Amino acid sequence: MNKKNKDVIEQETDSKKYQEMQKLGDSYTALGDYNQAQKCYEKAASLNPDEADPYVGLGIIDFQQDLLDNAEIAFRVACRLDPNSSRAYAGLAMVAQKKGDYDKAFEMYLKCLELNTDNLNVLLGLFQISCKMGSFGKIIHYLQVYLDMHPQDSSVMFSLAALYVKEGRLEQAKKLLGDILTLDRENTDAANLLEEVNHCLAQKQQAGV
Repeated sequence: MNKKNKDVIEQETDSKKYQEMQKLGDSYTALGDYNQAQKCYEKAASLNPDEADPYVGLGIIDFQQDLLDNAEIAFRVACRLDPNSSRAYAGLAMVAQKKGDYDKAFEMYLKCLELNTDNLNVLLGLFQISCKMGSFGKIIHYLQVYLDMHPQDSSVMFSLAALYVKEGRLEQAKKLLGDILTLDRENTDAANLLEEVNHCLAQKQQAGV
């Protein structure tokens, strides 16, 4: 076997080992066995130092244990290795949110959604931050984008309708709430909010607004 073929085989073997370690790390993380997960992620990082995912994994287990500074370092390493890692930016957003740095969390959640608009957990995180900051324009846009891909997600529809109400966009809220009740006639939250919206619209009409 010549040296070139030998190198190719070694690279393929290392790649398989890396993938195995990464999957094992994810499995141990899901089970809450953070010690084993850390060992797997560190092994994966040594097998492929240029991959971001092991550092995302390390960041997640540090975050789960409230080691926020360690988690932030790991997520930053992941971002440096892969500037398009939406998971790494989501991690930085969660750390910033936990630390109470809402401006930073908002920025990182937006960066994550620019890379991956189809992430409900990130949308919910951004929704929470938007409510704290009283800034709804950006989250409305991304909720609309998400609904274009998942047009029957009633929980996201309701969140968007509630934001429309906050922004005074009552006709848009009314339409969305009607769509929710078409999908689920027993949705009392949507029914109650629709009643409020209709009341506000009637008042505006009487006032000639």
